[in-house]
Amino acid sequence: MKSTSIKTVAVLTSGGDAPGLNAAIRALCVSGKNNYGMKFIGVRNGYRGLIDNDTFKMDNLDFDSMISMGGTILGTSRVKPFKNPVPDPKTGLLPVEAIKETFKKNKIDALVCLGGNGTNTTASLLSEAGFKVIGMPKTIDNDIVGTDETFGFHTAIDVATQGIESIRTTAKSHSRCMVVEIMGHKVGWLGLYSGVAGNADVILLPEIPYDIKKIAKYLKAKKDDGQNYFIVACSEGALNIEESKLSKKEFKKARESMEQSVAFRVAKEIEAETGIETRTSVLGYLQRGGAPSPYDMLLATKLGNAAADFLANEQFGNLVAVKDGRIVATPLNIVAGQVKSIPMDEPLLKTGRDLGICFGD
Repeated sequence: MKSTSIKTVAVLTSGGDAPGLNAAIRALCVSGKNNYGMKFIGVRNGYRGLIDNDTFKMDNLDFDSMISMGGTILGTSRVKPFKNPVPDPKTGLLPVEAIKETFKKNKIDALVCLGGNGTNTTASLLSEAGFKVIGMPKTIDNDIVGTDETFGFHTAIDVATQGIESIRTTAKSHSRCMVVEIMGHKVGWLGLYSGVAGNADVILLPEIPYDIKKIAKYLKAKKDDGQNYFIVACSEGALNIEESKLSKKEFKKARESMEQSVAFRVAKEIEAETGIETRTSVLGYLQRGGAPSPYDMLLATKLGNAAADFLANEQFGNLVAVKDGRIVATPLNIVAGQVKSIPMDEPLLKTGRDLGICFGD
């Protein structure tokens, strides 16, 4: 067994759940225990549990059954300790002060945070505050800066693609256009990958403002060529040209005033412009739930194992990331507050355009 000064490690999951969280936790704990003799403390419900000292020893967990388990055994929340912090009415402690007490009471040497952009932004702030922290990249959006991949993304691609394929039979049977809403508020990686894999006619992404007139012209041309059904893969954050000119505050206000999501608006616009009967299907939380795919099981396992090495080598203040197929350390202060959008030279965009897919522009 290799020696390390890191003996007790706290683990938490924060933000939206994603397939692969339990596989990553399993690999971290098994590798850390077997190779370095580490002990692990589970933190319930994300940063909320870290503030409240809602913790438990993970020694007796059945790790063997966790690799294929969906969700997170630790629970999660969207609490952000550094956002508008106020003292606890009972203890009088600010969130960061309460976290210090949790570390002290449990003799915690280091913390591993599994999550997306918000989670790793908080992890970066904790690191700056003097805590020994390591981040791990979890999100179905694949939008974390500094890593090529995030676990949960490939499972979501599978689910969204299967959803498109299932809806295709209905579209074809009824000679309809079906607008399939896919998760992705700020970025469209999931919409792009599942849209191309599912052979969508139109893919609408937050990165490419759409012109409904161009979409209508494209669909009418395909109808004139004999096609009688159509699939539109629409990211939930898709926006039109007019919306792209709004300020961030104006855009947020406009979206909050909408009674239904953008996919329903797109469906109404398509039907009004083309006369093609159009319906909407929202895949929703199906994309985030359920067991991880074998790919995500493996990715989460590799990252969890690497996180144990990061702890032992005291590579704190870093995200356990993937670059060109290799595990690398990306500083959390590079990840914090950033979003990895689809670049316009993304090869899959070119592939889609070469195949005749319309992106609304």
